[in-house]
Amino acid sequence: MLTDTKARKLVPTERALAVGGVPGLYLRPGKTVGSGKFQLRFVSPTSGKRRDMGLGTYPATGLAKARKLAMDARELIASGIDPINRRAEEQNLASAQREIPTFEEAAVTLYEEIAPGFKNTKHRAQWITTLRTYVFPAIGNRKVDGLTPADFATGLRPIWLSKPETASRVAQRCDRVMLWCLAHGYTSTNPVAALPALLPKPPSKRDRVRHHPSVPWRSMPQVCKDLFHKPETSVGRMALLFTILTAARSEEVREATWSEIDLDTATWSLPAERMKARQPHRVPLSRQALRILRARAEFAGQQGYIFSYRAGRPLSGMTLLKVLRDHKVASDTPGRIATTHGFRSSFRDWASENGYARDLAERALAHTVSNATEAAYHRTDLLEQRRGMMESWADWVFGEPTKP
Repeated sequence: MLTDTKARKLVPTERALAVGGVPGLYLRPGKTVGSGKFQLRFVSPTSGKRRDMGLGTYPATGLAKARKLAMDARELIASGIDPINRRAEEQNLASAQREIPTFEEAAVTLYEEIAPGFKNTKHRAQWITTLRTYVFPAIGNRKVDGLTPADFATGLRPIWLSKPETASRVAQRCDRVMLWCLAHGYTSTNPVAALPALLPKPPSKRDRVRHHPSVPWRSMPQVCKDLFHKPETSVGRMALLFTILTAARSEEVREATWSEIDLDTATWSLPAERMKARQPHRVPLSRQALRILRARAEFAGQQGYIFSYRAGRPLSGMTLLKVLRDHKVASDTPGRIATTHGFRSSFRDWASENGYARDLAERALAHTVSNATEAAYHRTDLLEQRRGMMESWADWVFGEPTKP
């Protein structure tokens, strides 16, 4: 039986010493005196070939520990298992487990990949913020291959009925994360798909939708008279009025640049990357809208953003909304102040009530054609036909007679 006293005297030129206690266990000498490597020599029960299995180095691994490891290996051999193969399997499994990300790690990695594709900075921030708020506290530190439908249900249940719109979006984002994990081989299932079986049916989209409070179209002349009666007005009010006259979205106006404006042809051309539908959009400018642009040009020149403070940054959405709140502009929703986006509804109602074709009004709002076949054949944006409509809308807003 090999002792520590004898092992510490082992020199590099010696032959391997039998450790004793377990058949086939040897201590082979190392490069320095008193060092060595434990090896178990055995015949593989699966291949029938002789194999040498390393069991650690001496003296880091002591004699007793080496005998214990060798005994465990012999028990596997007696059961018909090759201990070298078993150790390789365990190492591969451990390595795979280290590579599998947690849900939070996977979500953050996916977010970094898709974030550049978001046009709206607010929506970009909301994508990951909602996961941090509602999902990460419950399952963020869990490996994705071990997640179950019940885990996601636990995180979403508190808001499933009380905040159905938020819950729906969070569930969609969880689904996107798990599909990404599935595509990368981190999991073999997508447990989010089974959520409807564990949670109550949420209110339908029709039941939970809340329309943007808007000014009734017949009230527009008086509202605009109250808001814009002063000859000289703030940049926020000018941006709001331009938004109303063009029936555009707030962000489209706030981030508008002079390079998009052609004063000679009275046309505002928005590139696809600035539009919600990712399609370029042209807006015919009424003479009232042109007056606003010329006033801005005289004040700040024709470089950069049209509606901005001296710092050169576009206005925030709250700037336009504050104008409405400060003047307590009433809407068609009892108890709620009108919103900037609501003026698009005011325009749409006015167009319908005044006999304008649905297609003209929808194209003025830059709405996409939902029917794929119709969209494929209808490629004109009807710019010139829309000019008369936008002039009439501006005349109505200002309470002016429509020009013949």
